[in-house]
Amino acid sequence: MSWIKIIDYKAAEGRLKKLYDQVKGPNNSVDNVLLIHSLRPHTLTGHMALYKNVLHNSNNTLPKWYLEALGVYVSNLNRCEYCFEHHYAGFKRLYEDDTASEKFRQAVLEDKMDTFFEGQYLAGCKHAKQLTLSHHTIKEEDIQLLRDVGFVDGEILEINQVTSYFNYVNRSVVGLGVDTKGDILGLSPNNSDDPDNWNHN
Repeated sequence: MSWIKIIDYKAAEGRLKKLYDQVKGPNNSVDNVLLIHSLRPHTLTGHMALYKNVLHNSNNTLPKWYLEALGVYVSNLNRCEYCFEHHYAGFKRLYEDDTASEKFRQAVLEDKMDTFFEGQYLAGCKHAKQLTLSHHTIKEEDIQLLRDVGFVDGEILEINQVTSYFNYVNRSVVGLGVDTKGDILGLSPNNSDDPDNWNHN
């Protein structure tokens, strides 16, 4: 599950139990990526607020499936199998095309995003890769390139925030040895209209 001690749902008390009740899925399941915060519950609050607003907020204008796709791609670049598997399942559910989803999976694994995306969405993937692997090389001209393919500045911010979030969570997961044992893949807080609803279903 992880290389540090965790407090599971049954043993949780007080503030931690209340937080678990906010994020739990079926049968009181809590994803391992969230359980690793149990020794410092305030960090779970911060994680969930960031996650919900970056990836699952109705004020975003890019399609949720595309934001998930960026997360899958970044997670693979960071060699985070946990987030790759979880968010690929989420992408597949949202994309609603199993054949195309498998093609996307292969494009990610082979780092050949041009076999799945083109134009605007491909440019967003290239920028996510640059921000992940060589962030120090980004210049103002790179932002203008995103505008040139049709992204408005708010959407560029969405790409930046989703990519940055996954770089954070990938390092949290890999750095603490988190695996998917016991998790239900692909659950997410899907009530995008309520930023305070973190329930996973």
